[in-house]
Amino acid sequence: MAQERPNIIWITSEDNSKHYMKLYDSDGVETPHIEQLSQTGLVFDHAFSNGPVCSVARSTLITGSYAPRIGAQYHRKMKTVPMPDNLEMFPFYLREAGYYTANNAKEDYNLDNGDKVWDESSNKASYKNRKEDQPFFYVHNFSVSHEGQLHFGPEKMEETPVSTLPPSGNLQPNHPQTALFEYTRAYYLDRIAEMDRQVGELIGQLEADGLLENTFVFYFGDHGGVLPGSKGYLYETGLHVPLVIHVPEKYKERVSYKTGTRVQEFVSFVDFGPTVLHLAGVKVPKQMDGEPFLRKKNKSPNVVAYGYADRFDEKYDFVRSVRKGKYKYIRNFHPFNFDGLWNNYRYKQMAYQEWVNLYRSGKLNKDQRQFFEVKPVEMLFDIEKDPYEINNLAEDPAYKKQLLAMRKELGDWLLSMPDLSFYPEYYLIEEAFDDPVAFGQGHKKDIKKYYATINLAIKDFYEVEKVLHRKLQDDDPWVRYWALCALSSFGNEAKTLEDAVNEISKDDPVRINRVRASQFLGICGVSNPMKDIEMALYSTEDPHEALLILNILVQLADGPYGYTTSVEEDKLAASVADDSNIIRRLEYMNGL
Repeated sequence: MAQERPNIIWITSEDNSKHYMKLYDSDGVETPHIEQLSQTGLVFDHAFSNGPVCSVARSTLITGSYAPRIGAQYHRKMKTVPMPDNLEMFPFYLREAGYYTANNAKEDYNLDNGDKVWDESSNKASYKNRKEDQPFFYVHNFSVSHEGQLHFGPEKMEETPVSTLPPSGNLQPNHPQTALFEYTRAYYLDRIAEMDRQVGELIGQLEADGLLENTFVFYFGDHGGVLPGSKGYLYETGLHVPLVIHVPEKYKERVSYKTGTRVQEFVSFVDFGPTVLHLAGVKVPKQMDGEPFLRKKNKSPNVVAYGYADRFDEKYDFVRSVRKGKYKYIRNFHPFNFDGLWNNYRYKQMAYQEWVNLYRSGKLNKDQRQFFEVKPVEMLFDIEKDPYEINNLAEDPAYKKQLLAMRKELGDWLLSMPDLSFYPEYYLIEEAFDDPVAFGQGHKKDIKKYYATINLAIKDFYEVEKVLHRKLQDDDPWVRYWALCALSSFGNEAKTLEDAVNEISKDDPVRINRVRASQFLGICGVSNPMKDIEMALYSTEDPHEALLILNILVQLADGPYGYTTSVEEDKLAASVADDSNIIRRLEYMNGL
């Protein structure tokens, strides 16, 4: 009997936003094979990864769920988390329905996936291993565009001169306008061109096998990247990905959009799994957060996409974003963690090294310096006018109505999940990660309280000074934690509360609160906090807590405060000193 259900293929290219392809951007490189795919399908102009890094993006894709709700928001995982109750990774449901599922080859999930997801997941996996007439779901990942391709040294620039590469085009205005940045962009465009060639080979094989007429083919970037300030950040260059979908003629009635057109509806990774299930005729589990975007009838088009950024290897932050129409709102819950805070893997790239060296030598303009300076608590951008998110409109009275609407949009979303990152990661590992979703549901009221506390940072300090003083004395340690973070967000304005904070730095029963208190005192220049924070580091046996403390030490040492730190490794607990993330932090701090 002839196959009646469509095959579905995902072709993913690592670490590329839409900004590098002429299909989307005039400064991009030609990608003729992907462009040819679009002629029999759809180009999505607003497709987004929810996370700007591999494991978080892929955890969202495979579950159809927002990572901060299910505990999968940290890269790389220190502990994998179980799938939510009554939910499996979506290929499981395809297998149950008779599909052959194969993945070649990257997984990189922050979750326990068991053995029910793939018929095969390896670098030898192929749709060709299915039974005769069996429909398949196949993922093929191309790594030629990965960030690691830009970890080259001067010898690469000699071996592959810029004259042999695609024209670099215009550099981002917030990047240094240097020969190295031009070369880095040109070399990356060359990698995108090579990726397109490899995509063409795979599509050619599908054609030779007579499969295109039965197969939906999705091509997309697995998140943004890879020039400095993209991968790992919630800017459009970190989240806005290319998405082209070939729609086979025999199944075009399943899709409301006309093939050969560009789609303006917003879609994000949380929707991809539900879309595949829907195309295969499989019921989408109600536990998933996403919804199908390829369907027979149009619903009201979605124009919203959310983003999240937490820990990236040894570097911590806590940032959330919402894009709605042409506006983008970014909320920095730890604005003192400037974007350029050292991350070992990022800074293997020569362009990153040049950028920070130019900053330290005072050779950057205002827009180029932003990456290394304390961030605003709130950021609002008009993406159509300001595609690289340089001109913050959050304090412009003309945009107050838009700011309030976007702030509410983001707040409603993170409280509805709820967002588990209102607890420090080390605490979640100990208390929540055996069942993150249940923990979140059981602590919804508490998370709402913590969000209200840090939201005091968006108000005038003198309006909330007394409220913050009370919250510093709250019985709930995480209310105190977020009150301290709010004070550090205010900086010198909040020095009037230094006595109360000084008391916390000495007497709070929760170690991280003592550290956050010392951090505030250091930010305000009340006292040098480094010795107290170092002592707290030596006193913990938890490497996850130690990593957060080290992040604070680096933030203070590399910030504009004039502090230095010298961690004595022999004073660290063995469980701390042996951790790979800790080792990377110490190598940087000790100048190795």
